[in-house]
Amino acid sequence: MRDFSEKWVQRHNHWPALTIYQPTGPNNMPIFNVQQGSESDGPSPTKTRKHEVRLRITVRRTRFRSSNDEEEDSGLGFWDPSISSEEVFLQVLEMDLGASLGVPSVQELARSLKDVPDRFIRPELELDIVSKDESVPVIDMSKLVGGRDDEEDELAKLHAACRDWGFFQVINHGVAEEGILKMKADVQEFFRLPLQEKMEYARLPDDIQGYSASHVVPRGRKQDWSDFLYIFPQPRDGRNLRFWPRVPSSFKETLNQYSTEMKKLNTALLSFMARNLGLEPEKLLSLFEGGRQGVRTNYYPPCRQANKVLGSSPHSDLAGLTLLTQVNEVQGLQIKRNGKWIPIDPIQDAFIVNVGEMIEIMSNGEYKSIEHRAVVNPEKERLSIATFHNPNSNAVIGPLPDIRGKDGKKQAPKYKSMPYQEYMTERLRQKKKVYDEEGKPENPAHQMKLHTEAA
Repeated sequence: MRDFSEKWVQRHNHWPALTIYQPTGPNNMPIFNVQQGSESDGPSPTKTRKHEVRLRITVRRTRFRSSNDEEEDSGLGFWDPSISSEEVFLQVLEMDLGASLGVPSVQELARSLKDVPDRFIRPELELDIVSKDESVPVIDMSKLVGGRDDEEDELAKLHAACRDWGFFQVINHGVAEEGILKMKADVQEFFRLPLQEKMEYARLPDDIQGYSASHVVPRGRKQDWSDFLYIFPQPRDGRNLRFWPRVPSSFKETLNQYSTEMKKLNTALLSFMARNLGLEPEKLLSLFEGGRQGVRTNYYPPCRQANKVLGSSPHSDLAGLTLLTQVNEVQGLQIKRNGKWIPIDPIQDAFIVNVGEMIEIMSNGEYKSIEHRAVVNPEKERLSIATFHNPNSNAVIGPLPDIRGKDGKKQAPKYKSMPYQEYMTERLRQKKKVYDEEGKPENPAHQMKLHTEAA
């Protein structure tokens, strides 16, 4: 094995430069002591600390394929900068830097370790109550179009689902099965790629797009047991193809068609919701016209201690609406209702829809953005595709003036109003304070409520 002593290894994202020294450890799975410091300053005794990293080292005599041929080190992976003719891939299997910097791939971690690292373990899960006594409403979209006699009944069901649940499944939605199956197949093929290839699409600093393990979390918080690929396919002129996988070769066209169909479905659902809220559909739709659409493909590896980890921490979605499709048959999504976690058993060919924070605010609290999470399976992987639909940059985020309550009368605003960009800045600020004193997540939309609103 090549001597990596005193070599610098760089990480594209949130990890600082590392100096590896004094390698120890058997069985080609060395444990290195490392120094954490500034890449520009080099290792300084006053700026470094000792930590441990478990790595698997692979050396290939092929040139790294970068999206920018002028960049010898694009930062996608872990590289020895002194080697120009060889590709050195250091696969991090486990890492603890005293902060929640995580691992590049939970999928690879799950394959390599018998015991789950402590940063994933959540003892509090033993106290959670999971109930299967209820199930989310199911909306049949075929009853909402064509002037059917039962249209009003189905509209009422949709209104109740958004108001009382914040989640529902939609069937007979009009999205072609062929396109859904292609998207599922391409997502599965992408996550079967070697880690080296997936890392070609890795997230860059200050960009949510790309391939990554679960988001970096504050020091002391637990990491999610999941990997994901996040892409903004809409609007078309805002695409960054650097994050669009070239393998499988059909991925680009498949995602293009899928995202277009999701946009159409989102528009239809918003139109029906607007009617239920006493609005002209265009008043709501205009806020989302040209808005950014995000597609997040999720991979939840199996976990031997599945009852002690989460694939996705409890949260509510920022977007207007989220449309979720289950890639395989493994259940995992749960919503919180009356203090209990309710599993959602996906219906074949249905989409799971949830109300995001922005619709809660625009509806003046008539519709609810509900806390949800993802659990993992001890034996099987789980994959899903979430599509988020956001307002455009010119939108004002606040209660729409013509919103009517349960009594059919206009209501006084319960939430603040602010321009979209200002709202996003405030939302990111709140994200740093998303946990209350007990460490439980709060719905950031509730922090937008006016002080005059009763608790």
